[in-house]
Amino acid sequence: MVFNLMQKIDEMSKNPDKSKMRQIILSAMDFIICVLSCIVTMFLLRMKITTLSLLSILIYAVINEVCIFKFKCYDSLWKCGGEKEVASIFTACFCAIFPATTLAVLAKQAINPAFYIVNVMVIIVGMVSLRISYRTMRRIVMKTELRQNASDSQRVLIVGAGEAGNMIVRELFKRPKLKKMPVGVVDDDKNKQGKCVYDVPVLGTIDDVEHIVKNHCIDEIIICIANINPKRKREIINICKKTDAKIKTIPGIYEIIDEKVNITKFRDVQIEDLLGREPIKMNLDDMNGIIKNKIIMVTGGGGSIGSELCRQIVKYEPKQLVLIDIYENNAYDIQQEIKRHFPEIDLKVLIASVRDEHKMEKIFEQYKPEIVFHAAAHKHVPLMEDSPCEAIKNNVFGTQNVVNLSDKYNVKKFVLISTDKAVNPTNIMGATKRCCEMIVQTKNKTSKTEFVAVRFGNVLGSNGSVVPLFKKQIEEGGPVTVTHEEVTRFFMTIPEAVSLVLQASAMAKGGEIFVLDMGEPVKIIDLARNLIKLSGFEPNVDIKIEVTGLRPGEKLYEEVLMDEEGLQKTSNNQIRIGRPIEIDKAEFKKELNILKRVADNDQDEKVDLIMKSIVPTYVRREEVVV
Repeated sequence: MVFNLMQKIDEMSKNPDKSKMRQIILSAMDFIICVLSCIVTMFLLRMKITTLSLLSILIYAVINEVCIFKFKCYDSLWKCGGEKEVASIFTACFCAIFPATTLAVLAKQAINPAFYIVNVMVIIVGMVSLRISYRTMRRIVMKTELRQNASDSQRVLIVGAGEAGNMIVRELFKRPKLKKMPVGVVDDDKNKQGKCVYDVPVLGTIDDVEHIVKNHCIDEIIICIANINPKRKREIINICKKTDAKIKTIPGIYEIIDEKVNITKFRDVQIEDLLGREPIKMNLDDMNGIIKNKIIMVTGGGGSIGSELCRQIVKYEPKQLVLIDIYENNAYDIQQEIKRHFPEIDLKVLIASVRDEHKMEKIFEQYKPEIVFHAAAHKHVPLMEDSPCEAIKNNVFGTQNVVNLSDKYNVKKFVLISTDKAVNPTNIMGATKRCCEMIVQTKNKTSKTEFVAVRFGNVLGSNGSVVPLFKKQIEEGGPVTVTHEEVTRFFMTIPEAVSLVLQASAMAKGGEIFVLDMGEPVKIIDLARNLIKLSGFEPNVDIKIEVTGLRPGEKLYEEVLMDEEGLQKTSNNQIRIGRPIEIDKAEFKKELNILKRVADNDQDEKVDLIMKSIVPTYVRREEVVV
């Protein structure tokens, strides 16, 4: 009954309307403790209790309560109390001595120094004991409730006995309705072996996880190491994947600082966790000056990259956002999303093809964009191998249309979304994107517009990328298809890719090709195995992995720079600039005219020959000498 009363009092702090009532009740309890402490002290010192002394005790108790309020001893939750709260109580009780003795002197009462010294100790013991009793009772009740539900609770193993692990164990005990019972903790620190984290035993090291999961019937593993480096995190995940337990992780250290660890922040281990590097954080402080009150155009605004660009751009309050896409469904989806979350944004969504020069000119003439992000492109490698002229019409001459119009209508900045497949391309899609880069760099030399390109690798989760394909194949029961056991790719997330694009627009001076340091390339077959494991299946047991052979235009590995481009550092350590390569403008223009005639006449058989003369590094995969 007493425990329930104290629990209700503590919970009042969450409700501002009940906070004052909580303080009144707690101060009344402490007032009673102070009065009783004075009586106990007088008894211990064999002092005579008179009517006058009882009046003095009441006055002293009031003074003591005023000091406790002054030192904000009621601002903390009892369930979260610690050394700081005890120190505040001690300071308040000690400070109460001085006004009490002053009043005694003024009242010409005898002062017994021993009384005040002993009484302060007794009061502190009484007040702290009340709070400790509540915390102890609370812990017992929570554990009892959790153990009563043990039969239908998940048995949880915590990885990490540090601060984060301690916080998570406490959080699990606080919320028995979650039905997650912490059974044990593992940590590589030898000093923690055999110890307990909030009464939960440290059962061994991380290398013992497989054995512990089996012996203790663990259902779920929660990785609770907040400041872990990506390489070690991947190693721990790989150890945990050897078990049948479900794997979850807490946010990173910066997320913990910003949002605080709590049980709702747990998430399943995602494929991004296995890439071996930290998510790249871009400094976008300059974006207000670039985008705010500007008219921004995004071509291909309904696609994976284009739509994320729109999501991030609207945060910086553009004067107007002009979204162009040929696919009405994609355009409609992002339109509705922006309207819901940013109703104040002046958003224009237009259905148009960048291949239609006349239509695009009408748009430029009407809206007069100041910054253009050109994301519209055909990007699917095997499909473009079968339709090379369509790739050329859309990627090369669609880009040329938007570039020429940006120059004509005095756009301030133009940012091309490119790809690492443009480097030493072995497929028509990569060759067209390299051609786009050349168009941009050539135009930059004669235009007042700042033309730049941004080059990055495969984007996790984008339309047509490998991860959604793998997930669909797993949902269908397999097989998961991989083209070659040695195929590697650079990977980045959609927010990373878009952040790079925005950073490029802020850093651009014109003519640059911005390249992101994406860490080490990842084997696609490892990605497949990991995703199967994270989905709760065993590779080649539950879900088969099938090697199908390289597709047309596909190569084993990608590069981010050509040898002659070199690398130039920027203010961001994870962004580099490729040095522009000299291009003969007259010859380039002549070759583009020939390419246009070939594409307009749908002469697929002539595409390779013309493209090789424009992009000397373009070599068909079957022509590569290994």
